[in-house]
Amino acid sequence: MKVAAIAQDVLREARSRRWVLALAAGTTLLIVLAALGLQLEVVDGALAASRFFGGRVDHEIRAADVALRPLFEGLSYAVFYGGIVVGVLACADFAPALLAPGRIEHLLSLPVRRAEIVAGLFLGVEVLVVCGALYGGAGVSLVIWIKTGVLGWAPVASAALAAVGFAGVYAAMMLAAVLVRSAALSALAGGVVLVAGVVAGYRIELAPLFSPGPSRGAFLVLTAPLPHLSTLSRVAAQIATAAQVQLAALAALIGGTLTFALALLAVAIVVFERRDF
Repeated sequence: MKVAAIAQDVLREARSRRWVLALAAGTTLLIVLAALGLQLEVVDGALAASRFFGGRVDHEIRAADVALRPLFEGLSYAVFYGGIVVGVLACADFAPALLAPGRIEHLLSLPVRRAEIVAGLFLGVEVLVVCGALYGGAGVSLVIWIKTGVLGWAPVASAALAAVGFAGVYAAMMLAAVLVRSAALSALAGGVVLVAGVVAGYRIELAPLFSPGPSRGAFLVLTAPLPHLSTLSRVAAQIATAAQVQLAALAALIGGTLTFALALLAVAIVVFERRDF
């Protein structure tokens, strides 16, 4: 219950911040622009033509659900990586603000354990990101559905997977904030994990670039525990194109990402327990 109370406090603070509201308004504006600019001519379930802000994109008549697969694939990548990047920028200063002098002493004076403070902050930010990502993904899906009659859940699926990937990224940001209490360094840590997670998804393909021996072994060992974000994005694209997805492999990806997040969160809790405020 105390973890939930800390999470609710984070959400209240997010609601009071005008720039968070501006992000929500910006997301809404992008959805409206997509609705106004994208013109899809659907006749008897077939896509006759498509225009974007008046420019012809395609004139080949194809089944609407098949013709829209490349669109959903592109949207899935945009929602996945865009959601994580926006999350890093929007949430970089939540943990440093919580640990700011004055506020952290007040929290520590309450009957709340330090582990509950860290867990509550992480939970609150993750809920915020999930809500924002699902809002954007559902909005795009709704626009496509209204214009074509084809209800594609690819943007929503990508948003959900982006929220999973962001859990690993924000755990690193939390650890950086506990160590240095800096929003800039917290965002930097998130960016490093994001890039490293993209590289980790291609670790097998990139391994031959290293000479056989210690360097290749070190690369494979260091990238193994990282969240494979590029692989998660490819799974989202497969869902978008109605390709077959191996549920066991997807469960392993999600489990690995969450395990990485929990491991870093545990380290952050240990460091926070030993800090003297």
